Amino acid sequence: MAVPVKECLELQLLEMEMLFSMFPNKGEITLQDKNALTYVKMYLKNIKEALPPQIEYSISVDIDEPKVKVDLHVSLPHSYPHSAPQLFARSNALDRRNQLQLNKHLTSHISSLDSGELCVCEAVQWVRDNSAPYFQNSNISSQTAAKEKAVKVTFHRMWIYSHHIYRQELKKKIFDCAKQLFLTGFCLTGKPGVICVEGLKENCDEFWHVIRYPNWKHISCKHVETIETEGNEDKLRLFHTFEDLQFQAHGDYGLRNDYHMDLGQFLEFLKQHQSEHIFQILFGVEGKHSDN
Repeated sequence: MAVPVKECLELQLLEMEMLFSMFPNKGEITLQDKNALTYVKMYLKNIKEALPPQIEYSISVDIDEPKVKVDLHVSLPHSYPHSAPQLFARSNALDRRNQLQLNKHLTSHISSLDSGELCVCEAVQWVRDNSAPYFQNSNISSQTAAKEKAVKVTFHRMWIYSHHIYRQELKKKIFDCAKQLFLTGFCLTGKPGVICVEGLKENCDEFWHVIRYPNWKHISCKHVETIETEGNEDKLRLFHTFEDLQFQAHGDYGLRNDYHMDLGQFLEFLKQHQSEHIFQILFGVEGKHSDN
């Protein structure tokens, strides 16, 4: 029997209260959408009928030895805790191989817990208790990690062009990867296909590595925007979620080769997100608005 969504959301709010009491200092918990909890509460009070956005946030977890921080990124499906949360731990003091191993073992541990139980607090404790060996085996020393805590982080925005994007399994791979790496942006389905991802540089690089291989031939990264920043990189984002972007297509929907997207609508979308200049970079022509 399916558990009502409202019951799940009430449990999620209860867990958030526990986490805020565990991490009371500013910056220890960062909500991806600052209004997410308000939307959930309005939905539970029947003030809003539409299902609220998923609760997504990161927790800065202190590791005692070595003296480093691990950021635990959390994304809660509406049916959590009766379905698993998406968890991803990252640290500037971990190389890619050890970070992947840390997340593999974290996921395995959470999967072993009883279904229906709140588990983010358990995930936090597991990261505290079990992260040290991954840092000891990492190619990045603890001295380097200490230095990196004081330097700026690199925010990336990648604009990716493909001849077309149709297959549902490919779209699922794109969306799953973007969500796991806490990237925002969009995927424009059809012909041509365009993907934009924005977030921390290492997460964008990982996304590009995952979706490009093993055999996607007609794809290229057309443009990269890089910004060095201190503090919360979320203020640099042009997009609040990773969006499934679809516009009215030209041609016969039944003929895949005629499934051309309306680029005029796409240009308007870019303009709304302060990215009009990208149109010429992607397509080699200057965009013209429909009202000209």
